[in-house]
Amino acid sequence: MHRLFEDLNSAYGFDFTEYAKSSAMRRVMYFMEIHKIPTISDLTRILLRNEHVFASFVQEFTVNVTEMFRDPEFYQALRQTVVKKLSSYPVIKIWIAGCSTGEEAYSTAILLEEEGLLNRSIIYATDLNPRVVFLAKKGVYSQELMELYGKNYNEAGGKKSLSDYYTADYGSVIFDSRLKKHMVFSVHNLAADTSFNEFQLILCRNVLIYFNQSLQNRVFNLFHDSLCTFGYLGLGSKESMLFSDKRHDFVEVDRNRKIFKRKY
Repeated sequence: MHRLFEDLNSAYGFDFTEYAKSSAMRRVMYFMEIHKIPTISDLTRILLRNEHVFASFVQEFTVNVTEMFRDPEFYQALRQTVVKKLSSYPVIKIWIAGCSTGEEAYSTAILLEEEGLLNRSIIYATDLNPRVVFLAKKGVYSQELMELYGKNYNEAGGKKSLSDYYTADYGSVIFDSRLKKHMVFSVHNLAADTSFNEFQLILCRNVLIYFNQSLQNRVFNLFHDSLCTFGYLGLGSKESMLFSDKRHDFVEVDRNRKIFKRKY
């Protein structure tokens, strides 16, 4: 499997070599099963010869589990502890790293709107997977999800109704253009790409759990270099900076909600 990942990195520039081995193996085996590919050697040959199959592999391999205002307590803490501090910046730049289909980016935009900061904010939402970036940019979701998302929004301290921010039509909803005009969606590979701006806030939640310790450490260095002095970093509930080279360069703002601040 490691040889497969090395070959794919050489051919396409997608580096999966430092993903956590157990989850990587599960996803590779699942792809082989549903596509009836008998061996990893056969899989390697097929992926290297067919870019369309490789695109499908990236879609299946990358994890795209997300929801709006996921872990509402985190967004409560973000609103109360971080967002008000961002108001001192003339332009607020936020990076949603591993944005998947965009729910977290829209959640952040709504929060900023309700705190009167969206008009001077830019939200950069990136993901390794080009297809989910395309879907995130559209901002269209199933109406069936809105009951859960609305519940999360209310528990996160929402000041209105979530339905104020979207239009429903034929079983789907589309989020308002006033949110989208402050968002930039792009493909970015945390495993290989470099910093592309300086941010006051980076959110990378429930992404690092799929990386091994070495890659996690590299990403924390990337985030450190991408944050301004006293910039904030938000992680997922099962993620930690404990083994990072940069752990001493951050202070815990909220231990339970995994919010950190760069010292200098």
